[in-house]
Amino acid sequence: MKKYDFPEGFLWGGATAANQIEGGFNEGNKGLNIADVLPGGKERYKILLNPGFDFEIHPDQYYYPNHEAIDFYHRYKEDIALFAEMGFKAFRMSIAWTRIFPNGDEVEANEEGLAFYDCVFDELNKHGIEPVVTISHYEMPLHLVKEYGGWRSRKVVTFFERYVKTIFNRYKNKVKYWMTFNEINSSLVMPIQGLGFSIQKEQDRYQPTFQAYHHQFLASALAVKMCHEIIPNSKIGCMILFAPVYSFDSNPENVMYALQEEQLFNYYCTDVQVRGEYPAFINRYFKEHHIELEIQEGDLELMKEGTVDYIGFSYYMSRTEKKAKTDEDSSEGNIIGGIRNPFLKTSDWGWEIDPVGLRITLNKLYDRYQKPLFVVENGLGAYDKVEEDGTINDDYRINYLREHIQAMGEAIEDGVELMGYTSWGCIDMVSMSTGEFSKRYGYIYVDKHDDGSGTLERKKKKSFFWYRDVISTNGEKL
Repeated sequence: MKKYDFPEGFLWGGATAANQIEGGFNEGNKGLNIADVLPGGKERYKILLNPGFDFEIHPDQYYYPNHEAIDFYHRYKEDIALFAEMGFKAFRMSIAWTRIFPNGDEVEANEEGLAFYDCVFDELNKHGIEPVVTISHYEMPLHLVKEYGGWRSRKVVTFFERYVKTIFNRYKNKVKYWMTFNEINSSLVMPIQGLGFSIQKEQDRYQPTFQAYHHQFLASALAVKMCHEIIPNSKIGCMILFAPVYSFDSNPENVMYALQEEQLFNYYCTDVQVRGEYPAFINRYFKEHHIELEIQEGDLELMKEGTVDYIGFSYYMSRTEKKAKTDEDSSEGNIIGGIRNPFLKTSDWGWEIDPVGLRITLNKLYDRYQKPLFVVENGLGAYDKVEEDGTINDDYRINYLREHIQAMGEAIEDGVELMGYTSWGCIDMVSMSTGEFSKRYGYIYVDKHDDGSGTLERKKKKSFFWYRDVISTNGEKL
């Protein structure tokens, strides 16, 4: 097998999100967030898209897996010790906004929440693991959703600024790597989790979505500026969901359509946060969809001053497009749309598996921006079986990860500057898309099931030992 030369200091590790692992949803004076009202199961998205969704908890009607999740809130020492045993150099996690400001608009922060993350960061640092912290990861305070309409309100920028200033000052000696908004561009598909509101009618989608984005871009720029001022030796990046868009064939109409889809989904948010200005291609889109942004004096200057240091991104799949699609063409498993690619296999959940697409992604991003890149999410959601002797032989996961790490190695040889790799769901947790426990990504199995049963016992899968060897050899042994 070909050996790859990963750079010295490469940040090998794993990635999680507070709302998917912590649990303790009503402990430590934490307030409710969007994730706390999301029911579990494959109907999750249909419920969210229902205009009658009321953002309330209905325990008699639904099960809410995020409430307990895998109980990282109480078991973080045990889990971090397992990460250290694998040799993690970095652990990507997020701070739950409502642990710090329970409603989101308070003036004073919640000390219990601040103290919890002090303990987590201290534990990581004790094991020599760099925290890579996402500031906002699909867990907007529910009060800001109900009272202000989410990011549609410019007032939320002020609340976010207060939150960010608080955590930067508190953790400036404990956290070096930061990211602003998780998969910020995903709100083009599902605004509820990233922007804090649902679309009632398709024709009403455009104006509120892009105005809310403008507010998030301002918030991101403010965060970048504050991070550089408060933590001078820090690095702060954006975080996008990147899926390269392929044309179905060489028909120029389909090639142009694929280009336009890629511009909007992959580059719109990234251009603003990396280059500090709106891209030229968006002007026509705004005109055709009757979008007129409310931009105040100083906004564009702030965006220019608050550009990120690196680009963090998730990569799970590519996307294939043609202009005239039919229902028969659709690839239902790919949550970001597109049509079925006949050259690709799919996961248990129908996600198309395309390791070469990761190399394509890395080259596209580096060619466009010449900024350091960081793969902060990538992994395989699959059904895992515990054998009678307690082992979990997840060779399918090892093969998936190996092929994607090889793609990264090839991209580095292509000249791409790559900082690190934190594979998604290093420990089993609640799936964001479906709220299931059975969709497992981890190197560590957690005994927790879709009906809420389970002991929460942790078990090492075969991939645990494989990834330990990958890290210890800096990617030489795959």
